[in-house]
Amino acid sequence: RFSKLIFGENSEAVTSGRLAMAQAAGGSGALRLGAELIKLANPETTVWVSTPTWANHQPLIGSTGLPIKPYPYYNTKTQQIDFEDMCQVLREHAKAGDTVLLHGCCHNPTGADLSHEQWQMIADLMLEKDLLPFVDLAYAGLGDGLDEDSYGLRLLAGKFPELVLAASCSKNFGLYKERVGLVAALAKTPDAAKRAEGQIGLTMRRMISMPPDHGAELVARILSSKELTADWKDELEDMRIRMVGLRQALADALDVQGAENMARAIAAQKGMFSLLPVTPEQAETLRSQHSVYLLNSGRINIAGARLETIERLSNCILDVL
Repeated sequence: RFSKLIFGENSEAVTSGRLAMAQAAGGSGALRLGAELIKLANPETTVWVSTPTWANHQPLIGSTGLPIKPYPYYNTKTQQIDFEDMCQVLREHAKAGDTVLLHGCCHNPTGADLSHEQWQMIADLMLEKDLLPFVDLAYAGLGDGLDEDSYGLRLLAGKFPELVLAASCSKNFGLYKERVGLVAALAKTPDAAKRAEGQIGLTMRRMISMPPDHGAELVARILSSKELTADWKDELEDMRIRMVGLRQALADALDVQGAENMARAIAAQKGMFSLLPVTPEQAETLRSQHSVYLLNSGRINIAGARLETIERLSNCILDVL
């Protein structure tokens, strides 16, 4: 049911029987299983990941033994997506059969998402180069809403004969510690999908035997009921709107104090995170002197802010810059 939610109820990927699926131990488990399946299918592939990316992407995928290479994604100086450089690197250096890890929405750690036009362009480039999409969809519903956040995935599923998806219910269902994830592989044929599903099951059996049930049962019960699904969507939308409000409030506070570029970037970004243009030393100053907690990379959790302290947060950020 979760797959229908993100691929689309009437998606050809869902109705054709070409989709291999399995419950995974959270988004991390789905990423590892997806990477293991990719290695089984093509041991010579290189996995391309964005710079920057979620800190655990490289350890999870690298633990399979697959080589990893970076592609440019976000320029911390301009605070914008480096789309031209991203396309140039993949066009000139990725080889046929390579894999490209793409954040489906709410890019972690930057919050900077591809536009519809950029999704179309990167999809066409990857088709031309015969590259495999590997989509990490960890925050569906927390950016612009469930359908909009699934745009890139649905576009790729409609264009490509094969792709791999790692999805998580940790944030959008509030089930982080229950480890509820989905690994899915779109195959060329229904028979190939069955074989892929069998391989996923065998791989999982060797690694963790089976994922926990309680969180997955909660998701299944919610999505099996129209009433519960409607309630969940309403609550998810409330969470999303709250984050949008916090993001805009911080942007407004920064803009008033003359930090127009940072304000513009934060307002345009999606989801839980933004990447502040600070050094590790400045991040440490924010933590030690201002009690503003963020990673050394500059990643800050917008959802952890409060409206009543937004002005103070803005002042603290500008104080260290």
